[in-house]
Amino acid sequence: MIRKSLAALSLVVAAPFAAAEPVKMCVFDVIGANGDMYNMVKDYALEMKAHGVDFELRPYTDEGVAVGDFNSGQCDAVAATDLRTRPFNRFAGSISAVGAIPTYDDLRTTLATLAQPKAASLMKEGDYEVLGIVPVGAGYLFVNDRSIDTAGELAGKRMATLDYQRDAIHMVNHVKATVVPSDITNFAGKFNNGSVDTAYAPAFAYEALELYKGIGDDGGIVDYPLAQLTIQIIARDEVLSDETAQKSREVAWGMFGQAMDLIERQESAIPEEKWVRIPEKDIEGYQEMFRDNRLQLRDGTDGADKVYHPKMMSLLSKVRCSSNPGASECTAPDRE
Repeated sequence: MIRKSLAALSLVVAAPFAAAEPVKMCVFDVIGANGDMYNMVKDYALEMKAHGVDFELRPYTDEGVAVGDFNSGQCDAVAATDLRTRPFNRFAGSISAVGAIPTYDDLRTTLATLAQPKAASLMKEGDYEVLGIVPVGAGYLFVNDRSIDTAGELAGKRMATLDYQRDAIHMVNHVKATVVPSDITNFAGKFNNGSVDTAYAPAFAYEALELYKGIGDDGGIVDYPLAQLTIQIIARDEVLSDETAQKSREVAWGMFGQAMDLIERQESAIPEEKWVRIPEKDIEGYQEMFRDNRLQLRDGTDGADKVYHPKMMSLLSKVRCSSNPGASECTAPDRE
């Protein structure tokens, strides 16, 4: 009788684990299930199985639809660019602040910091939690005319601008260029068919989205990171326990080297003659222009919305000044 009772009890205890539903994740990749970003998330999901989480991945080529399905409850989690996930976590979504992470070494320091347990509270906002952050690569300006290599020469130029990216719209207006509202599904086509003069994307878009067509013989890629783009995995707060969510962020951080190998291959595959190199003497001027814009987008001044999280701006300032202590911003009275 005792043996039967113990057996029955063991079935009751085991039942919740046996019946556990997979965690449905909407995954954006402009290429779909064959894309590099999707495969990176697939590797993450495989690693998470060892920690008791079974992700069911659903590929999307339209980022807006992926986020929409997450919002409507069709998925428990979503993997998308931080440009789209910013509404779920303003702090983590501010990683891609304009000009805020000028080097991949600074990016490494930033993501290592965010993966630590002491940052866990900042990974939660409202009903959502960031489960992981993986780099996609620096965003560069693709131009159809190599002479567009200074901010002044952007005046009057048509720029494909994601219509939900308020910081980019503010920046385009700041340099007196013309905003051409676009989204992730059509900005490449607009650049390639000549409807716009410039587009902004990581190096993978050169081949994957055929941006070499828009560059043509006269254009190029301005070799200055406008921002560091990431894929962020966002879930509803109750989907994973705090302990498992922290493990998830550590798993994603463990993929940094794999992601950077891919990014470096994509950047080195672009022919040298297609890069437009910025003179070293001009870089500090750009950095100050970007800093002015970040302050406006942090504080909501000069016509800007409050887009960037002050704590992230402060963290990124410390990272930059640790690697480049001689920069003028490091002694500025209005340092971020």
